[in-house]
Amino acid sequence: MAEGDSGSRSLRLLCLHGYRQDAKSFRARSGALRKALRGRAELLIIDAPHVVVARPEEASLLDTLDSSGRGWWFSSPQEGTFNAFEEASSCKGLEESLEAVAEAFAEHSPIDGLLGFSQGAALAAIICTLKQGGDPRFQFDFAVLIAGFKSRALDHCSFYQAPIQVPSLHVLGETDRVIPFEMSQELASLFSTPLFLTHLGGHFIPASAAQKKTYLEFLSQFGK
Repeated sequence: MAEGDSGSRSLRLLCLHGYRQDAKSFRARSGALRKALRGRAELLIIDAPHVVVARPEEASLLDTLDSSGRGWWFSSPQEGTFNAFEEASSCKGLEESLEAVAEAFAEHSPIDGLLGFSQGAALAAIICTLKQGGDPRFQFDFAVLIAGFKSRALDHCSFYQAPIQVPSLHVLGETDRVIPFEMSQELASLFSTPLFLTHLGGHFIPASAAQKKTYLEFLSQFGK
């Protein structure tokens, strides 16, 4: 079930959480951003369809240190794990996740934009390419991609064949040790007109007063 703020809004953003997160944990971690955007945008947060079981050796690669959570796809289907750095020959779970997002679009329409964090941002970029290709399931105007990256899975290469025309804001942490700054830059380079919000911090959703201004300036292009 989606979670969002009640009350008036002008924009509806469908939010895709990071690997090992879920709607509940992402809601907690996005509190400052939700407050910053109150009255301008409503964040609708959904769960990824795949349950993840924690493994101790993955600790340095997690979006959170929670013992469990959810994910959008697995780069190692046999192990049921995901590693953003892995050039996997095949992945598992993407189609189910795309269907889950499509169901959320149908349930909560109209959706004005996507907001993704980490693996959720990587998925949002893939959905941008599907929208650009005419997929009728995904009708939206823009994307906000926080700590995003280009999937290194070989069977995802087809998603990155043409410049992505969807308007986008890319949020990059200069000291992000989970998804390095350069990986988020690589994803942004796939978009034809990317805008940037950089911060000095790590793997989180920034929402200071100055950063709030950047979000609002970007969203102002899509006012009703």
